[in-house]
Amino acid sequence: MSRFESRWVSLFNHKSKTVLAAVCLAALPCSNSLAAASYPGSLPAAGGELPTLAPMLQEVLPSVVNISARGKAKTENPLADSPLFNDPQFRRFFGVPDMPEYREAQSLGSGVIIDAGHGYVITNAHVVKGAEEITVGLANEKEAKASVVGIDEETDLAVLQIKGEEKLKALPISDSDKLRVGDYVVAIGNPFGLHQTVTSGIVSALGRSGIGEADRFEDYIQTDASINPGNSGGALVNLRGELVGINSAILSQSGGNIGIGFAIPVNIVKQVMSQIIQYGKVDRGRLGVIVQNLTPELSKALGLTVNKGVVVTKVQPGSAAEQAGIKTEDVIVSINGKKVDSYRELRNTIGLLRIDDALSLEVIRNGTRQTFQTKVGQTPAEEEVAITPQNESSLDPRLAGAVFAEADGKGMQVRDLQPGSPAAYAGLRRGDIITAINRRPVHTTEEFRKLVKGVGDGNLLLTIQRGQGVMYLLLH
Repeated sequence: MSRFESRWVSLFNHKSKTVLAAVCLAALPCSNSLAAASYPGSLPAAGGELPTLAPMLQEVLPSVVNISARGKAKTENPLADSPLFNDPQFRRFFGVPDMPEYREAQSLGSGVIIDAGHGYVITNAHVVKGAEEITVGLANEKEAKASVVGIDEETDLAVLQIKGEEKLKALPISDSDKLRVGDYVVAIGNPFGLHQTVTSGIVSALGRSGIGEADRFEDYIQTDASINPGNSGGALVNLRGELVGINSAILSQSGGNIGIGFAIPVNIVKQVMSQIIQYGKVDRGRLGVIVQNLTPELSKALGLTVNKGVVVTKVQPGSAAEQAGIKTEDVIVSINGKKVDSYRELRNTIGLLRIDDALSLEVIRNGTRQTFQTKVGQTPAEEEVAITPQNESSLDPRLAGAVFAEADGKGMQVRDLQPGSPAAYAGLRRGDIITAINRRPVHTTEEFRKLVKGVGDGNLLLTIQRGQGVMYLLLH
């Protein structure tokens, strides 16, 4: 037996029952299909049959549907605001045809049957937003009309309902928190209108954010399983045939797959879906804090012993955080036992809980870990803003280009700022109010000058009020 053949055999004689993907070797034929599964029906059968995902897919495919949504979209006209173009005599003289304000629009996507008994289907919000008529194509080639139960644009999820259809099959749901980078996954959907298409790959990364719109709740699963236009709302499943995510977005300059696709974790889907089914919408809770991400430099300046978490820069009056006893300069490191390393993680965790849900906040205060109990509150969303410091610099020569003035006893305000100056490069903006230097309050010009002079060449930690928010700016 050659060394290539012995390598092939060893793949199938491993102690685990999971059959690994076939490895392309120089002396053996190679396929780009995923020849791997822990699903019982996918193991190689007697007689030398090749490993396959077909048995698992036979169980899964009936739960994935195609969605066609029809509606009206506003006609885009680049000359719509032109006075000349809108002049009736001009249009009549030159024979400019009238353009309708709205046009017929159709979107194609995918969906997953979550509850067969009630006919609930989960899909992406952008697939059905503004739809007047939604048709669901089932795996048995039947079509059914669907109604919208509710839409949550902040997570890009929507719940539909099919009525009057029997023999629907729901897809089993997994725990997406147990996913690991390198786990095999299969994407199923309706790419480019091609019904029931299956692609395979692995989990490339977890916890991806900043992919879509800034105000969305994002904690994406990244995968190299091919996801293309039309896959939106389709299923991302593991090799047991369990739903782990809802395909939602791709990163591509051409609009087609380049191996970077994103899916919404099913644990987020479950939380959103339960609220939509019960209330028809998602009521987001708020903690009532303004925070910024903790960096190693900021941690050192604040005298902390941790480098991960979020620093509280302001506590909203009457908020859940204030009721719990949270204070400025506290570092929140976990919520309900779940680690919090960034503002986005805090926002996702709080925003996906229901109002009045119990909260257990683990906080580091003055070097000591403390736990505070409260309930999710209803602080207005616009009051809770993530603030991230920009490039850091310093006062004296380092803040050259800024003009300061007293701000009615509240601190020193940046009244003018020269673009491209050291102060601008440091991250200061016109209108910023410096309320403290190295955590010592500033009220007057005299205090400001004294504190800055006392720092010398050392680091300068500025506490800044910017609009309704508060942030730290560390100047080296």
